Amino acid sequence: MEPETDNEPPSPPPKRRSICHKCDRPIPVCLCHVIPTPPIPTKTQIIIIQHPHESHHKLNTAPLLTKSLLNSSSIITRRLSSTTPINQPPSSTYYLFPPSQSSPAVTLSELKTALKNNTPLVLIVFDATWKHAKEMVRASEGYLSKFSTRVCLDGFDGGIEGGSIYDSDLVLRKEPCGGCVSTLEAVARWLGAVEENGLEIEDRLVGILKEMVRLQAQFLKPMRPRPKLLKKSKLTEQVKNSNDE
Repeated sequence: MEPETDNEPPSPPPKRRSICHKCDRPIPVCLCHVIPTPPIPTKTQIIIIQHPHESHHKLNTAPLLTKSLLNSSSIITRRLSSTTPINQPPSSTYYLFPPSQSSPAVTLSELKTALKNNTPLVLIVFDATWKHAKEMVRASEGYLSKFSTRVCLDGFDGGIEGGSIYDSDLVLRKEPCGGCVSTLEAVARWLGAVEENGLEIEDRLVGILKEMVRLQAQFLKPMRPRPKLLKKSKLTEQVKNSNDE
């Protein structure tokens, strides 16, 4: 007796999401309505050094910067060196990253008071997960130290836990510590401090980020505490109740 065969046709492959050809994002989270047209001109040249893995991440904010700012570009690489295809940077070149014990950084507010008006500036930012960004900066510092100064945003605190999309309208991914922000917000805060009409530019860019977070939040699942945290909270409650008796 021959075995029964399944005569049902194979299920069709999953339908691919429709992508907006202008902002390169899925149609349900299209951001064309908030991206400036034409792009905003700035005296600061923004160079985004993007990790290869980050270029494929759906929550990456670097493409929004290159579409929103006229004087911005991105390079996909793991490290900067003399062979990196960028123009020779001027003397007023800075790279944005939090300080470390071996590599201190000037805060943005300190730098603002020292800058001269109408000075051409170059800002280098690293776009990656924080783990990869640390590796990229470490691998690039030998080259960067020859012509650039390390700058950090005000408010960085490595001893405070960072926020997430569940508790901030500016956070797309869980940040490792206080003061850590997305690439888009970091550039927005830089421009807000150094550009002549910086506050207006910062507001425009922050508005894009807020809209991106708002649209993305529609697809979030309710956050559930991890089992270890649940167990710890129950234990704390039991101890509290026993002390009240």
